[in-house]
Amino acid sequence: MSRNAAAADELETLADFLEARGVEYKPQTYRTAAANVRDYPEDVAALAESDSLGDIEGVGDAIADKIAEFVETGEIAELEAEREELPVEMGALTRVEGVGPKTVKQLHEALDIRDLDDLEAAAEAGEIQDVKGFGEKTERNILDGIPFARESQGRELLGDARPVGEEVRAFVRSLDPVETADLCGSLRRWKPTIGDVDVLAASPDDARTVEAFADWERADERIEAGTNKASLRVDGLRVDLRVVVPEEYGAALQYFTGSREHNIRLRNHAIAQEKKVNEYGVFNVSDVADPDSGQRVGDRVAGETEENVYDALGLPFIEPELREDAGEIDAAKGGELPDLLDESDIGGDLHTHTEHSDGDNTVEEMVEAAAEFGHDYVAVTDHGEGPGVFGDSGLSAADLRAQREEIESVAADAAIDVFAGVETNIDSDGNVASVPDDALAELDIVVASPHSALEGDATDRLVRAIEHEHVDVIGHPTGRLINQRPGVDIDAERVAAAAAREGVALEVNANPNRLDLEGGQVRTAIEAGATIAVNTDAHRPAGFPRVTYGVHTARRGWAESEQVLNARDADGVRDFLDL
Repeated sequence: MSRNAAAADELETLADFLEARGVEYKPQTYRTAAANVRDYPEDVAALAESDSLGDIEGVGDAIADKIAEFVETGEIAELEAEREELPVEMGALTRVEGVGPKTVKQLHEALDIRDLDDLEAAAEAGEIQDVKGFGEKTERNILDGIPFARESQGRELLGDARPVGEEVRAFVRSLDPVETADLCGSLRRWKPTIGDVDVLAASPDDARTVEAFADWERADERIEAGTNKASLRVDGLRVDLRVVVPEEYGAALQYFTGSREHNIRLRNHAIAQEKKVNEYGVFNVSDVADPDSGQRVGDRVAGETEENVYDALGLPFIEPELREDAGEIDAAKGGELPDLLDESDIGGDLHTHTEHSDGDNTVEEMVEAAAEFGHDYVAVTDHGEGPGVFGDSGLSAADLRAQREEIESVAADAAIDVFAGVETNIDSDGNVASVPDDALAELDIVVASPHSALEGDATDRLVRAIEHEHVDVIGHPTGRLINQRPGVDIDAERVAAAAAREGVALEVNANPNRLDLEGGQVRTAIEAGATIAVNTDAHRPAGFPRVTYGVHTARRGWAESEQVLNARDADGVRDFLDL
């Protein structure tokens, strides 16, 4: 992960330990600062060097000192002291649904639970249900949540890994012997989580390239270095470099991008043409008695670029996001590949927050930031009152009416169009929170999202919310938080059919912690005729650039611009909203 993400993780972990001890106010202060640090566009190391950490909103002198300490030493002394006092793997344990910091402390004191193995053993032995405040159902839920917590360990969020990958790629491309370099693997396919950062370089001098890469002063650790491969640790992430000769670069890039299943399908497609495709190129093996006798046997017909690899196999270029063996090769053969959504197609953001609920900035500041980012319009959708992510203290009907007046005042002088809206919570029965219908009717846009009761099948509740006459968008439909909670189960086909029927958009929430809907669900929605909205759920100006992650998630679902609500202009959005 990036240094900003690593520093943010430390602050969030410190907040968890403080919360476990019952410290008031401070945990939320640290979490707010952590969110701003994670989103801040400049490297915290550079800010620390110039004594500018205070430029980050929510970072006062005390927190700035802790970030600077982390940048310099790799740890925060106060956090290490907390870990000594409460020796638990806080991050792993709190990934289990229903286990918060205070629960971790309680279970440690009662049963000496320190990690997931201890938690699992205690649950299987029936010991947790005997702890005060727990019960058999809670114990079962904890046991059911442990596999997800284990699975999430060792996988980094796309939003944390991609900035590191981009930095590594830029460094490798800057090396003298290197002609070009690209990311590979799941990072290039924009999967929601990744294991390692894979980088491929084209160079006629692999030894010099490897040596220069292995000596990168930015790295935390040199893991290994060979003749044409090297591995480093950068901000806690393993980074693997492979160097190939330029004439084989395209074939290697295709091969190491994957997926494995896509490559197998492509290989079988090549075999049917008496050709062979691998990391070294495309070869005509029609006159070769034993095509498996060597990697480079036959007449080489392509390999320098990815485009000519696919072309040599009679296929158009297949974008990396599609390479999951989900019918893309058959679509390519039939000339039916989608014209994928591009980031430049996005005209605005229809899900944002301000200081009126849990955002950090004023309406005016968020509107100005949206305009500066390049949007043509933005919707302000602060949380309505009722249970949900913002507790019970969201905006009432009277608050929403007052906020609308403010929004209209800001819009009168704004360079872009501004829509007044709300984000309401979808309760366990599918009701759209407690904002009265007459107040919803007065708004331009209503985003309804699940925030609570996030377990089991939620298809019926989502369909009921979709059928509400004032709902325009279903926000982050499963409510998942990647590596934190799995979210609800849904029948994507039923939800998509209802959305298409009712004219309600389904959101791809671009926050890297969510990416919800995910790619497969996006494709299901599109095939049902539903409309997609790619929104950032921005709580501060630094959230707007996250649209990149939403766009690539939509592309993984084969989305084209015509299927995306906010790829329309402002008038097109008004038409959809019946304004």
